[in-house]
Amino acid sequence: MYYAGFYPVTLVFSTLCLIVGPLLPFRARFKFLTLINYFYIIWLRICCGVKVRVSGREHLPKDGSYVVIANHQSEWETLYFQILVRPQAVVLKRELLRIPLFGWALALLRPIALDRSKRRGALKQLLEQGKARLADGIPLLIFPQGTRVPAGEWGKWNKGGAMLAVSSEVPMIPVAHNAGLYWPGKSFIKYPGTVEVAIGPAIDTGGKTVEEVHETATSWLQQTMRDQGSLG
Repeated sequence: MYYAGFYPVTLVFSTLCLIVGPLLPFRARFKFLTLINYFYIIWLRICCGVKVRVSGREHLPKDGSYVVIANHQSEWETLYFQILVRPQAVVLKRELLRIPLFGWALALLRPIALDRSKRRGALKQLLEQGKARLADGIPLLIFPQGTRVPAGEWGKWNKGGAMLAVSSEVPMIPVAHNAGLYWPGKSFIKYPGTVEVAIGPAIDTGGKTVEEVHETATSWLQQTMRDQGSLG
């Protein structure tokens, strides 16, 4: 039932975004194009009983740029985080932009689309484009695990987010969630329950090394994910 509403609404709204989006400046464009995300979350609650509870909203800066890093377990966070952090530029895989209509509309949000087959070039692209977005006052969202990791597993975390935050001298904010318990990655099956989202205190990057910032963020994420029940 969820996808019976998801796909037709996405196709219609993506088409509208391709018409209206290019006419708007970035911040207004972001607000307009991500209106559909509110529908996704409400529809998910109606059809599947998946709710959300957020703690730590006060840790998100009211203005200025910053880097958000979060665990990646599901498609859920890619939908909800565009509601949570507004506006934003997200780091994603380039293949997503090739999806007809949806991907073309997504490209209007100025994401940083990486070619994961070129690891060295991808890091250079992340740092160059990431610094440009942050310099424009746009917060950046990164999933450092690089791909969806099942609930209960930690995976490998890259340091690109910490490198960007330190080099741009902006705060880094860790966000943990347990969406994989209710919407497992690469699965059509969804389970009723409440997704817990915890926003951690901003990490001041001034005078700190990349390693120090990365360690502080991932230590908080690891403990919080355990508390949420999504990490063994």
